[in-house]
Amino acid sequence: MAQSFAHGNYSHTQKKARGGGGRTGRDQARRTLSQNFVVDPDAVARIVEATGPHDLVLEPGAGEGVLTRALAETCGQVVGYEVDPLLAGRLAARTRDDARIRVVRGDFLAARAPREPFAVAGNIPYSITSKIVDWCLRAPGLTSATLTTQLEYARKRTGDFGRWSMLTVQTWPWYSWELLGHLSREVFRPVPAVDSAILRIERRSQAPDLPGYRAFVEYGFTGLGGSLHATMRLRYPADRVDAAFAAAGVARGTVVAHVHPDLWPVLFDRLHHTG
Repeated sequence: MAQSFAHGNYSHTQKKARGGGGRTGRDQARRTLSQNFVVDPDAVARIVEATGPHDLVLEPGAGEGVLTRALAETCGQVVGYEVDPLLAGRLAARTRDDARIRVVRGDFLAARAPREPFAVAGNIPYSITSKIVDWCLRAPGLTSATLTTQLEYARKRTGDFGRWSMLTVQTWPWYSWELLGHLSREVFRPVPAVDSAILRIERRSQAPDLPGYRAFVEYGFTGLGGSLHATMRLRYPADRVDAAFAAAGVARGTVVAHVHPDLWPVLFDRLHHTG
């Protein structure tokens, strides 16, 4: 399911309704619940391929179950969460004889993360993209999340604009962020106002111990000094800052969002190393 939280859901159906036809109850439900479904088989196949095989997959916003059933062909078990009781009931009825699929009638964000390793995959409601991503990043057992998001969101999180977001930098030592391709708005019904993308977040095999790193990044992104170098010199000794930036290969005038996430742990280590 997908909706543009920045521009609203301007589907063909809703445009017609505003033109004088009036909305049906289902139209209103789709708007309220951010319901735009992937209907193109090639797009579904691309999402499944990007997800890969897993023993357990949680799917936020299972909707009509097109992606749910496709994921079940490559994964051991798929647990589909659907907050719309009508859609959840239909999907549960259609898949009641398929042991690979379990449908949960409720909000994915209220779900308790499994203790065992699991993946998340789904065509998520765009109005709660950030909340779903935050849920995934907090789950200790998460191995990866493969999500359809607004193209702009995916580009922002993966550095595709040539800039890096604070969330990406804060989580980079533990998670990789990758844009795995665009999805035209035409593969959805109703058709949303913006194009989409497949965003892949994957937990790294090695988890470094970096206490204080997230707060360090948050301070760096305050931009108090203009450049990152100037900001850090407001908090740390000038000679140590100069040495850290030289070791990381970061020019002193570099704007904070242009510093690659790989370089932040180097800066952190150099600025906090007291030996």
